[in-house]
Amino acid sequence: MTAYIIRRLWQIVPTMAGVILLIFVLFNVVGGDPAYLLAGKISNPESIANIRKQLGIDEPYWMQLLIFVKQVLTFDFGQSWSTNEFVSNIFATRLPPSLMIGIPLMILETLIAISIALGVAYLRGSFTDRAAMVTCTVAQSVSILVYIIVFQYWLAYRFGWFPVQGWGNHFFENLVKYASLPVLIGLVVSLAPNIRLYRTFLLDEINQDYVRTARAKGLGESRVMFVHVLRNASIPIITNLMIQLPGLLVGLFLIERFFSIPGIGREVILAVERSDFPVIKAITVYVALATMLANLAADLLYKAVDPRVELK
Repeated sequence: MTAYIIRRLWQIVPTMAGVILLIFVLFNVVGGDPAYLLAGKISNPESIANIRKQLGIDEPYWMQLLIFVKQVLTFDFGQSWSTNEFVSNIFATRLPPSLMIGIPLMILETLIAISIALGVAYLRGSFTDRAAMVTCTVAQSVSILVYIIVFQYWLAYRFGWFPVQGWGNHFFENLVKYASLPVLIGLVVSLAPNIRLYRTFLLDEINQDYVRTARAKGLGESRVMFVHVLRNASIPIITNLMIQLPGLLVGLFLIERFFSIPGIGREVILAVERSDFPVIKAITVYVALATMLANLAADLLYKAVDPRVELK
């Protein structure tokens, strides 16, 4: 196990090197000269040259690449071009609100989706199963913008159950008061596709021979579903969860924007609008690294759930 983890961590090095090179090419070679964007419509060659010098983009490409590699290795991406705030401080202050929404949302949607998927899989082919699938299909066809607008209008504005927008300075206040409605909206949006997906995983296992053997031995249906079916279906479920995990680093773009939550998602949108390359490059590197670590965590969870899995 230890040797496998060391090998996987070592494999991250060349992958990250490729990611760094790709990001550098996209932003520094293909992305154009940011000095013209920051200088505005009314500019002169002297001001543009001064901006290029301040940003360090007047150096040769190989020097800029070395600077970028150093930034990645030290996790110091300098200052934002728009606000002059250190990128490290941006992550330190914006990441907690995103995690405060993303973590409860992922936990709730996983538990609820698996529970409902188990129920409809157990009642497969029945009216309840068909009604649940039709409901999920209809729910998936509705845009998240519709959910945000409707929930904000009725639950926040008309009924006054939640604040429409805002964010406080205390953890429990934010979690209970300000994060509740965003988490509820995210839950409604994500439940439908996850229920359909997990139901498919469970049905694939229900039709296996070992399930019929377990029933033939007289095991109760609840034990068959929870112990045998769910455990074997957990492999693709873990894969789906690990795919979503790096998204916690980015946050929920639209929800953070509509609810004025000072999270990473809203910060990324603002950085794109301002062409704030240091922030965009930093979040790209962090998401790439988080994706690789999530893949490693998924492999380890496979082994924990099913000892038959061999890590090579």
